[in-house]
Amino acid sequence: MKGTGQRPLQHLRMSSNDTDLGQVSFILIGIPGLEAFHRWIAVPLCSMYILTLVGNCTLLFIIKTETSLHKPMYLFLSMLAINDLILTTSTVPKMLSIFWLNSREISFNDCLVQMFFIHTFSMVESSILLAMAFDRYVAICDPLRYATILSNSAVAKMGLAGLFRGMILVMPCPFLIKRLPYCSQKVIQHTYCEHMAMVKLSCGDTIINRIYGICAALFVIVLDMVLIAASYTMILRAVFRVPSKEACAKALSTCAAHACTILVTYTPALFTFLTHRIGRNVPPYIHILLGSLYLLVPPMVNPLVYGVKTREIRDKVLSMFNYSKKLI
Repeated sequence: MKGTGQRPLQHLRMSSNDTDLGQVSFILIGIPGLEAFHRWIAVPLCSMYILTLVGNCTLLFIIKTETSLHKPMYLFLSMLAINDLILTTSTVPKMLSIFWLNSREISFNDCLVQMFFIHTFSMVESSILLAMAFDRYVAICDPLRYATILSNSAVAKMGLAGLFRGMILVMPCPFLIKRLPYCSQKVIQHTYCEHMAMVKLSCGDTIINRIYGICAALFVIVLDMVLIAASYTMILRAVFRVPSKEACAKALSTCAAHACTILVTYTPALFTFLTHRIGRNVPPYIHILLGSLYLLVPPMVNPLVYGVKTREIRDKVLSMFNYSKKLI
């Protein structure tokens, strides 16, 4: 009995060693149950990724070259576009290589890096949406002090604060994961590495990882959603006090694009977060498919929404198309 009791303990100690973990590789299985359709699923995903790159790069180009758009609202929109490009590029190329090339292997360290980027920039996205809600609140409820409150330096500080918050909250996750033992199961039932998917592979005590993951996610999602809701409550109160229906409609239209972005971002995020913990009856392929779309749909939709809803951006895009037609 003594001999049989020592072998698992020795294996656990070796598995938790950083050097050994650096040589460990995981297998990203993709979408379990839909392996036969991986090649076909990759086609719309690749198309969405291309649209994301084109849309966000076009948005950044327009805002950079058009001096009239160098305002807080568009600076926040630039941050959102950059964040979306980083978020999708850190996941989609590997996702497509799984579907098209069957390249499923990923090293432990690469998995940690991908996990860090996904969770950090998902939190940064929430911070940017909160900052944009604050921008709309000041523009509608306190327009006379708009330029003073939201100066370029204030906008930059808000962006950096969102980045640092995301990094600080996610930074403990790789260290908490590195302390865990990984005995035999190294197959990740997902298209990318994320915190809970890696934690579930461990054969050790994961209670600290689970508690920290829930607390960090709830802190960001709940806090930001409460503050956004408070901003829009005050915005609506101010708007409906305006006697002119035309002025009321104009004020609401300035918030329409941001409201659409919030719905597109938070709805799949909440679904993914909740199904990992309480959605035991949700088929794995639905959870993983929606989790993959969560990283692609908002970054693809955001430039389209703002392009349609924002007159300055829409006019600039149309002028670019008209100019290209004249050249042809």
